[in-house]
Amino acid sequence: MHMNTLWITGVRPLKKSKMDEQPTMRGIVLKTLIRKPRKPNSANRKCCRVRLANGLEIIAHIPGEGHNLQEHHSVMIRGGRTKDLPGVHYKVVRGKLDCNMPVKRQTTLPSSATTK
Repeated sequence: MHMNTLWITGVRPLKKSKMDEQPTMRGIVLKTLIRKPRKPNSANRKCCRVRLANGLEIIAHIPGEGHNLQEHHSVMIRGGRTKDLPGVHYKVVRGKLDCNMPVKRQTTLPSSATTK
């Protein structure tokens, strides 16, 4: 393909998924990471480096609050980009294999809403 494909045709070549076009894939956690999002957001996003069943390594975001993942845990990975993390195009499926369900967050009413 020509080097200036975008300039000539106005269409970008499609990138191939690292999951062999499958909706989900099993993997082994190599390392848990904390990534910083790009501006204007500020937080610590929990991620992990995963070796997929096909031998490729990816970085996946762990959604929800709190997780139990450690090295050598088995996880299920699905597609889905995390918009404010550059290079992170996959997510961990919570509640499958070794990744537990997210703990339900405690929601309390504000003091002004309670009856007196």
